[in-house]
Amino acid sequence: MTTPVPPKKKGFWGPIALGVAAVLKFGSKLLVLMPFLKFLPAFLKTGGTMLLSVGAYALLWGWKFALGFVVLIFVHELGHLVAARSLGLRVGAPVFIPFMGAFIALKEAPRNAWIEAVVGIGGPIFGTVGAAVCFLIHVATGDPFWSALAYSGFMLNLFNLAPVGFLDGGRIVTALSPWLWVAGYGVMIAYLVHEAMTRGWISPLLIMILIMGLPRLFSLFRARDEESRRFFEIEPRQRWTVGIAYFGLIALLALGMTLSHVRS
Repeated sequence: MTTPVPPKKKGFWGPIALGVAAVLKFGSKLLVLMPFLKFLPAFLKTGGTMLLSVGAYALLWGWKFALGFVVLIFVHELGHLVAARSLGLRVGAPVFIPFMGAFIALKEAPRNAWIEAVVGIGGPIFGTVGAAVCFLIHVATGDPFWSALAYSGFMLNLFNLAPVGFLDGGRIVTALSPWLWVAGYGVMIAYLVHEAMTRGWISPLLIMILIMGLPRLFSLFRARDEESRRFFEIEPRQRWTVGIAYFGLIALLALGMTLSHVRS
């Protein structure tokens, strides 16, 4: 006579077997995705801060323009990233800060002024190309949205070329003469005085930029050690290359602003 098995024991191993099979199946898929998971933190950091910036700018300009503007900032930062990695520097993923732009963190300091200048000018070069693409779309379609976006892109990159502190221009002119930081401060202060007299207010962002750039400015008046002197020693060919690229880009951006403003 066969003894019946109690129901509670009969179904005990079934769920466990199904659970093990599910884990093995999910694990096999996870192994396939493992090479891509290492990019997840950077994707979340860049993507999350991008969405935050789009939302912040959308409060002022609407989501469509905000999205285009943030994409242009991303293209600008991509230029820094590509330039840094082409020179063998390790860099972090772009991080966006609403109303302040974005930045990439260098995980190692540039070895000399030439490397710092190349990394610095990579962003404005990519950013100029991005703004030019917007302008060409406007020319092809006649849509004033693209002209306005192009103007904003040209202006953003031109502003970043100001030879002040941690702005791109402040990094680029290290390969020309760090004393250009003094000229940059003079122009920026004159602009602030003009804004105060004509509009009755001063941009807090510009004030912060000037304050954060003071350590670099003050370093001009301190004696340099041997390591600091070597940092600024670059070949004449490199200095000429940076000078032509820097001032040529300023002229190109000014022209782009003029053309896109007329068509807006």
